[in-house]
Amino acid sequence: MDRFSRVRLSLKQRYFILLCVALCALLIYQGSSKSLFGARRKMSRTDKLQANSSQFMLGGKPFRILGGSIHYFRVPRVYWEDRLLKMKACGINTLTTYVPWNLHEPERGVFNFEDDLDLEAYLELAGSLGLWVILRPGPYICAEWDLGGLPSWLLRDQNMKLRTTYNGFTEAVDSYFDQLIKKVVPHQYSFEGPVIAVQVENEYGSYAKDTEYMAFIKEALLSRGITELLVTSDNSAGLKLGGVKGALETINFQRLNPKDIKYLDDIQPHRPKMVMEFWSGWFDLWGDLHHVFPAEEMVAVVTEILKMDMSINLYMFHGGTNFGFMNGALAVGIPSPKPMVTSYDYDAPLSEAGDYTTKYRLLRNVLSHYHTQDLSKMPALHERQAHHPAVIHQHLSLWDSLQFSDKPFKSDRPVNVENLPVNNNNGQSYGYTLYETSISSGGTLNSNNHIRDRALVYVDKQFVGVLDYNALELTLPDGEGKRTLSFLVENTGRVNYGKTLDEQRKGIVGDIDLNKQPLRDFFIYSLEMKHAFVNKLQTSGHWISTRHKASFPGFFQAKLHIRSHPKDTFVKLPGWGKGVIFVNGRNLGRHYAVGPQQTLYLPAPWLNRGDNQLMVFEEQESDGKVLFSNTADYGMSVDVQ
Repeated sequence: MDRFSRVRLSLKQRYFILLCVALCALLIYQGSSKSLFGARRKMSRTDKLQANSSQFMLGGKPFRILGGSIHYFRVPRVYWEDRLLKMKACGINTLTTYVPWNLHEPERGVFNFEDDLDLEAYLELAGSLGLWVILRPGPYICAEWDLGGLPSWLLRDQNMKLRTTYNGFTEAVDSYFDQLIKKVVPHQYSFEGPVIAVQVENEYGSYAKDTEYMAFIKEALLSRGITELLVTSDNSAGLKLGGVKGALETINFQRLNPKDIKYLDDIQPHRPKMVMEFWSGWFDLWGDLHHVFPAEEMVAVVTEILKMDMSINLYMFHGGTNFGFMNGALAVGIPSPKPMVTSYDYDAPLSEAGDYTTKYRLLRNVLSHYHTQDLSKMPALHERQAHHPAVIHQHLSLWDSLQFSDKPFKSDRPVNVENLPVNNNNGQSYGYTLYETSISSGGTLNSNNHIRDRALVYVDKQFVGVLDYNALELTLPDGEGKRTLSFLVENTGRVNYGKTLDEQRKGIVGDIDLNKQPLRDFFIYSLEMKHAFVNKLQTSGHWISTRHKASFPGFFQAKLHIRSHPKDTFVKLPGWGKGVIFVNGRNLGRHYAVGPQQTLYLPAPWLNRGDNQLMVFEEQESDGKVLFSNTADYGMSVDVQ
């Protein structure tokens, strides 16, 4: 009996000792979790993406990149996973995304990588879903995005030379990359992350103003810890000037030209060939038609590319939306750009609202042949709802809203918006700007082509006409005494591509003449319509009931009551002219009766169950209500040429 007692006691002692060891180990782990995580991060994988033969190698095995572009900054964060899962279910194995400098550093030295701009969360999500990532960090990205993603405060320097080794630009890039690249490094393949390649700048061969610039960007990446394969990306015309030693050159196109592929093979023999941007559709411009690329034609080109043993990335796989004032502009003349619309649907395989299209289904069938296992099931679609019309119940004129903006800046001469002393002396980036001065006579007003981009002109708050790139003169009515001459100038979007980036300052950029004499003594109001301004406006007690006649330009409020869980919807504004719509304080984007876009995508996460505040800024005419639809309307379409 004593012997058995001793055995039982011995087992208890052993269990106790094991328990103590386990507890100690847990405490040690908790106390040093950061160092343990760091040690894991330091474990290097040596079988990263290689481009030393005719095929890519990843993990020591042949690998074909089947890529698709989805920009996190064009999609509400709540929908990131939905869009990526749908992309994976189509047979895509690699996500590509740009990184927009102008959103991540809105003011010099002020950085934002939170919420919808949490790049690290996006990379981690992609990795957790089994997607590889090709990161395209810029600093210039094009993307049909305002100034190609470059922050407008760079243009405060009158001598600025963007995308060159000009000190003012390289110093700003270095400061930005100090913040950005340290967030990317831990997510590289070498550190067990999803990033398998990083692009050096973007389509520089079409710009090519500085032979040393690409080497500078390459070194800026390498010196901060980028260890993955470097690539460049150019259209066929830019290939000769866009490369940099040590980076794999890739090509961009929509229709396959065998001569371009041969050239790529000639300059990089026995290396993988890749289409970094296969344009699955196209962008739209205000006043133009909606561009489409027929699904059968798109899939035929994809099929041919894959038959040639090339890798491919679809730009875009899912376009998303140019929310707010972030659309770029097409440089169709100097200086007469045509601004992009709010939607970035792009006629992509996955629609602006995340719907499957004919392109998606055809593409999925093609890509399924390049996988050894069945593709994952296609995720369910989100429901949509066409709400009852929301009736405008109150309005406020632009002039009465000025009390909620910053105090005006007084200047002898007009000042372009980037050089206004606002936003901690970073200037104004987007939106509208009001310039006011006094006149004592009527006569001929000549803009000298100094309006960027479009100005509504008023005398004593009475509309007299529009000045833009095409309309350079107006006749002002005669009147007695001093009167107020006002220019409400809209930045309709900075050029995002081409060689005129340095010329994208907005507002009034030089003298305006009245009867051949330059106007002087201006009061300048910055009207960026940021969240704080919109909230002040919505909660103010200065609104006027619609029983009283509205004046233009002005703000118009309505309420949308939702009884159940909110669903995606589209906003329609027939009978309205031109302006901006805000939903619960968020800038949904621009509306413009000239089209082609006739609806604005409103994602469910931006709506509340119960009351929702709608506010429309309208320049010239109102229908008195806001309509909703469960389908998009991008206007009359035309095939991409």
